[in-house]
Amino acid sequence: MNLMKLSPLLIGMLALASCVPKQQRPVPLPPQPAPVVEAPPPAPAPAKPPTAALLGVVPGPSLPALGEAEAARALEAFRISCPALVRRTDASGLTRPEDWRQACIASASAPAASTFFAEHFELLQVGDGAAFVTGYFEPEIAGSRTRRPGFEIPVYRKPPDLVEVDSAAAQAAGTPRRGRLENGVVVPYSERSEIEAGALADRGLEIAWAADEIDFFFLQIQGSGRLRSPEGEVVRIGYAGQNGREYVGIGKLMKDRGLLGPGQTSMQGIVAWLRAHPEEGRAIMRENKSYIFFQELTGPGPLGALGLPVTGRATVATDPKYVPMGAPVLLQLDRPEANGLWVAQDTGGAIKGSNRFDTFWGAGAEGARIAGGMQGRGRAFILVPKGTLARLDATPRP
Repeated sequence: MNLMKLSPLLIGMLALASCVPKQQRPVPLPPQPAPVVEAPPPAPAPAKPPTAALLGVVPGPSLPALGEAEAARALEAFRISCPALVRRTDASGLTRPEDWRQACIASASAPAASTFFAEHFELLQVGDGAAFVTGYFEPEIAGSRTRRPGFEIPVYRKPPDLVEVDSAAAQAAGTPRRGRLENGVVVPYSERSEIEAGALADRGLEIAWAADEIDFFFLQIQGSGRLRSPEGEVVRIGYAGQNGREYVGIGKLMKDRGLLGPGQTSMQGIVAWLRAHPEEGRAIMRENKSYIFFQELTGPGPLGALGLPVTGRATVATDPKYVPMGAPVLLQLDRPEANGLWVAQDTGGAIKGSNRFDTFWGAGAEGARIAGGMQGRGRAFILVPKGTLARLDATPRP
């Protein structure tokens, strides 16, 4: 272009345009592709709760010879369990209701308890079979049907606003399994310290009154017991519900804090420390946020988790994810008084995981003595109806 032929005005305009910074000049953009919107990843499926079937099982040994008295107690406990066994879904994944029918029918007329179990069952081991065993009993403490001086600790029935939902549904929703409804959502229920401070007072929930807070605390841990009044009246109470809060074993807690020395971790040693340190003891007991509600028992009992009576020196509490509820269990331990055949008829807040058991020793001073000091280790085998191992395709480990 020949600038000499352009007008002065046009030349000025071109000069001004040449002074505009580059970043202010409109620059045409190339066509942009439409943004790609990726779909969010699918939410992970809720983890399946561990069970005996998922952990793995292997065949156990042959059933050793049983003493007749031991076998008779176990057989009677098994008979009591049969109505639940033949209709209850087995959370462990090991058995089906129909698997138990033949053994339950035969148990009604078994000529010899010592041979009944060998004829109808085979043994299997869950995981490594390494067992840890404690004990519980039916305590008797001072109590009264009515509140009066010296009897000021309420024994509550299950509150009507305490709800329980299916464990899988609670896990999927991320809510407690037990609690109370708030705007249609299950939220945590009052914990021990709140209940003891009066959260349930004046609601007409008291079925009796206990005299001693430590005695009642340990009766709650046992899950059932007897209240004896000064006049000699006995009220039997059994488990009716739990507030859904975490169970904390205060014995381990006290041991970890150096409050208990060697030989003091039995129930008797824990009680002695709590009585010697009442204020600190009350605070420690409240660290166990779990709280048990009761019902009065007028028939056979106490009742286990199956809603059926349990039997001293025959019933054992287990984790139902690892042991079919109602199944016989063989324990081989370093505590000879707990060796032998038991029947899984109960559960417990502290009884969690494979090969964890809590043996029931009945009522009375002897039962309290054995249960309070029971800490056995060894091996555990579950008795299942013959044919179960083949159906599970359980083979010996190399």
